[in-house]
Amino acid sequence: MTEAPIQVSAAPPTPGKPLIEADGLCKYYGKFTAIEHVSFQVPAASVTAFLGPNGAGKSTTMKILTGFLAPSAGSARIAGLDVAVSRIEASRLLGYLPENGPLYPDMTPRSYLRYVGEVRGMGGTKLTEALDRVASQCRVEEVWHKPISKLSKGFRQRVGLAQAILHDPQVLILDEPTSGLDPNQIQLVRELVKTLAKDKTILLSTHILQEVEAMADRVVLICDGKVQFQGSPAELDAGKGLEARFRELTKGAAA
Repeated sequence: MTEAPIQVSAAPPTPGKPLIEADGLCKYYGKFTAIEHVSFQVPAASVTAFLGPNGAGKSTTMKILTGFLAPSAGSARIAGLDVAVSRIEASRLLGYLPENGPLYPDMTPRSYLRYVGEVRGMGGTKLTEALDRVASQCRVEEVWHKPISKLSKGFRQRVGLAQAILHDPQVLILDEPTSGLDPNQIQLVRELVKTLAKDKTILLSTHILQEVEAMADRVVLICDGKVQFQGSPAELDAGKGLEARFRELTKGAAA
């Protein structure tokens, strides 16, 4: 049942070249508009914060970028691959941590991550080395053999991050990776993201302004399903402070 690996020709990313592209993305549910004409790019070897209030359309956009949702209009590309046309090939280059990502509570981190690797076509020495690598990177060695159901929120989130990076993808899409964590757990996740950003392209959704200051090279701010700002954190601040600018750009957002 193990899926045979699909060979994807991918040169090392060129800094500045976009590896994540949203082009005119729209998603409609009947008369309800979740997102409308969302366009942005994430350059290679950078961290872009996808910022916005709750319900702004962040998760919908990320699900389209990862192929979990089909857009009503527009296109999404990962490393130049159209997700709608080449979903499996794109998934080989992509790691995804959804908000409240599903885990198997009766499994241990080791058994769960081994299962994830086998589903991705990994095996033998390659899988063993990958398991050792993510256990160390995500600092989950001490709970390696404990049932996931017994783990704290922080450890569960780190197991979720481990599955996202197990196959060493070029691109990471992380949906609210620090949601619900305490300050110590948040700091661990931030350190991990900054380490990963040295050789990966990361889109990280958040509504927490401190995440922008701590991790992001660029910001895309969305409100009521539409992009309101794109630029650097300094440009977003504009001398007014991030909190003031966030309120200014999201004024009148739907509750």
